[in-house]
Amino acid sequence: MTGGLAVGIDIGGTKVAGGVVDESGQILHRAHRDTPHRSTSPKVVEDTIVECVEELLEAVDAGEIVAVGVGAAGFVGADRATVVFAPHLSWRNEPLRDRLRARLDPPVTIDNDANAALWAEARFGAAIGESHVVMITLGTGIGGAVLVDGHITRGRHGIAGEFGHMQVVPAGLRCECGNRGCWEQYASGNALVREARDLIAADSPVISDLRERLGTDESALTGPLITEAAQAGDPTARELLADIGEWLGVGIANLAAALDPGCFVVGGGVSAAGELLLGPAREAFRRQLPGRGYRPEASIVRARLGADAGLIGAAELARAGG
Repeated sequence: MTGGLAVGIDIGGTKVAGGVVDESGQILHRAHRDTPHRSTSPKVVEDTIVECVEELLEAVDAGEIVAVGVGAAGFVGADRATVVFAPHLSWRNEPLRDRLRARLDPPVTIDNDANAALWAEARFGAAIGESHVVMITLGTGIGGAVLVDGHITRGRHGIAGEFGHMQVVPAGLRCECGNRGCWEQYASGNALVREARDLIAADSPVISDLRERLGTDESALTGPLITEAAQAGDPTARELLADIGEWLGVGIANLAAALDPGCFVVGGGVSAAGELLLGPAREAFRRQLPGRGYRPEASIVRARLGADAGLIGAAELARAGG
């Protein structure tokens, strides 16, 4: 299966994004839904995916769609059919592929959302021409994926690349995965918002600009709002992003020691901060890199396809494999 249109669905912690994607990686039609809360049943998430796909099938001649690819925010088994565990959703050994195939006409494939994003960046984005790449996706949590000799490495059980759950602080903050001190507790969208909320709770005077942006609704505090404030010059918002960036660089240095890629691609919603995040990350990376000064240094670049990488990659993996 190499030609024709494909539907890509990207399931994140807060949104489900879908699109009809052509062979050049262009999105022809889009659909969006809110991600059901993790306490809801797997059937509700499944219904949301089906709604998105059906909306997209109606936007084109359904006969043009050769496959549907789903990038799932969770541990996808080696069978690429079962979501073994999803920290931010209700899936536990969920046979998602087979459930969707029973409800949709086009063939359905499942993969980890970070694998999908990496495949899109390797085919159409920031990692074109690179043979060894590590993708870091910064959103609600941290996802990751590895490209070796041009192929995605999924591991013996299909769960490679879950870098967000590497322990970086022994006995550190509790993570939704059940452990403590996971990387995503220090270098993710959730971490960014948590730090800002702590300053607000402490009634710190340095948070005044963010308070003005929030008005009376402190629940409106989000990563994008903090990024917007930082880009507008708010020093506290910039400091918060720099802190996240430093933790990002520490983790990337550990990954460089283990995997020695030529390039790290940083994507996900938090990457919208650009150099306010990546500058501190590169500095921390250079300080922490084992053998620094005596080894080639991987580049750290921002994902080129932005929030669309997951759905584009899911579609391309379903159409052509990878």
